[in-house]
Amino acid sequence: MLELLPVPPADPLWDLAAAYATDTRPDRLNLVVGVYRDHTGATPVMAAVREAEIRLAERSVSKEYRGLSGNLAFNQAMVSSVLGVTGLTDRAAAVQTVAGTGALRLLADLVRQTRPGATVWISDPAYVNHRPILEAAGLTVRTYTWLDAEGRSDPAGMLQDLQRAERDDVVLLQGCCHNPSGVDLSFDAWQALAGLAERDGWVPFIDLAYHGLGDGLEADLRATRMLATRVPEMLISVSCSKNFGLYSDRTGCAIVLSPSHRTLTHVETALQNIARTLYSMPPEHGAAVVTTILEDAELRATWRAELDAMRGRISANRADLVAHLSGLGHTVHAETISRQKGMFSTLPLSPGQMRELREQFAIYGTASGRVNIAGIAAPRIPYLAQGIAAVLARSGAARPAPSAVS
Repeated sequence: MLELLPVPPADPLWDLAAAYATDTRPDRLNLVVGVYRDHTGATPVMAAVREAEIRLAERSVSKEYRGLSGNLAFNQAMVSSVLGVTGLTDRAAAVQTVAGTGALRLLADLVRQTRPGATVWISDPAYVNHRPILEAAGLTVRTYTWLDAEGRSDPAGMLQDLQRAERDDVVLLQGCCHNPSGVDLSFDAWQALAGLAERDGWVPFIDLAYHGLGDGLEADLRATRMLATRVPEMLISVSCSKNFGLYSDRTGCAIVLSPSHRTLTHVETALQNIARTLYSMPPEHGAAVVTTILEDAELRATWRAELDAMRGRISANRADLVAHLSGLGHTVHAETISRQKGMFSTLPLSPGQMRELREQFAIYGTASGRVNIAGIAAPRIPYLAQGIAAVLARSGAARPAPSAVS
């Protein structure tokens, strides 16, 4: 049987991570995998998380199953945290999932069950795992424009593409800190998008993986909350990997909004049944940690302060890279990066130039140009800027004329 297995494609991100692990050059930089690293290069356990774990260890009396929906207190905490106001939380059903990826897959399977002929629209470019998850669930995937030729947000192009979305379709949107581009919509563009959804009847599907790391927690959730007030139905996948630092604990939540309480009961049962066939029940530890933090005012304040500090360091890293690139004469490219936010930025480099950056300077990013801004130790930023500048210079892109500055 196994001899008949075709050669499977390697995962592009983890293939690069494996190549980095065997690279012996002392100046190597790993900017591939999306994890936050502090100024020492470590991915720390947040103080609020550590304290919550201590409290949980002290009072733990059982490892009994939680049930198909997972930790119910966690689910309610996620709904309240994401949606914020009672008028919205009353319209929501939620189940705990195996991270944000598990939420994406559960909701994709729900779409296939309820709208089997639906097309799901994703951004171009998109998070590398969006299309595989949706297609694995048996859904048809199409793309809408996200960026213009200069790497800016292109709401006009997006709205034009989504004019073709039909009433039974689903539109997958990243709520903030777009991966891989780092480029977000303005709030006005989000409102125009909500108007289109209201008019044409397609269902928004919001992927929230980085809220709190862009403009701040409330600001990063503003568009999601606004959209929820404008449409009757909405799907939301939530990850706690980044903003709680619970990468390996795989903690997430799938949320569904509907105006009908009867429908919500059926939705929760349907999600439970889907989960039963995929992984049965989600892991408890991360959900218990998040619940402990969000239900305790002191821990919640500590977490919010840490999250703000992480966001501040990411912003400082990006600003530092922009300053160094500008100082090396690459003002246009630096300006493009300055408009981005969140953990990732897309460098103005082709796949070939990204390969050159890796081969010549041991700087590892994805072929699309995505780098993890949150993973750079501040003293290494000049080296990153010098590598980018050298690659650009070899392509004739060095020191563009002032008239070319957009």
